[in-house]
Amino acid sequence: MSINTSTNTLPKLKLISFKLCPYVQRTVITLLAKGVPYEIEYIDLNNPPAWFKVLSPLGKVPVMQVNDDQVLFESSVIQEYVDEITPPSLHPDDLLLKAQNRAWIAFGGELMGMNGLHGIVHEKDQQACDTIVSSIRSLLERLEQVHSGQRFFNGEQFNLIDAAYAPMLMRFELLKSHCQLDVLEGLPKLQAWQRELMTLEAVQNSVVPELPQLYRGMISHYDGVMAKRLR
Repeated sequence: MSINTSTNTLPKLKLISFKLCPYVQRTVITLLAKGVPYEIEYIDLNNPPAWFKVLSPLGKVPVMQVNDDQVLFESSVIQEYVDEITPPSLHPDDLLLKAQNRAWIAFGGELMGMNGLHGIVHEKDQQACDTIVSSIRSLLERLEQVHSGQRFFNGEQFNLIDAAYAPMLMRFELLKSHCQLDVLEGLPKLQAWQRELMTLEAVQNSVVPELPQLYRGMISHYDGVMAKRLR
């Protein structure tokens, strides 16, 4: 799946990332879906190069360099920028639906944070981990209610919101595979959405081939509740 986009007038785009970052993956999926050329450089966030500290206002990834001398940060902003410079947009045409999608994209960002997916992987206390899992399940139930129940979030057409949620859904799949924790259990719309998105080339090619092993290594490194469930 790709959208034909003329690259004659496009700026030079370079992403700074680390190999496990789900937020950078949002932009990569968008770039791949639209067939836009880009570069990507992976760094070690535990030992970042000096130039990165100058480049990134928050010391985080993703960061996108535009024409070498301009910088964008924050994943949803970068994703929107890529979409806007490469028409047609991956947002729905209806302005209210577009605004609602943006709100649910922000909702998805919260689901990946320390009170969500990342917190599950980090947490060392069983009771606290159970609380996070319960909380994220409640939020996912709300997402289930607003999902179209069709191939993608809004229906049969792939939109920016699908690119935004694919990294999280991919990691849910890894968490289930590595730790036998299925946070999507009993949520048929989200399960079907996950399966559909994982078949897309833009999603499959948006990560390094060794992501499953790296994700497992990260879980083990944090030595939390999930590390004890590794199989």
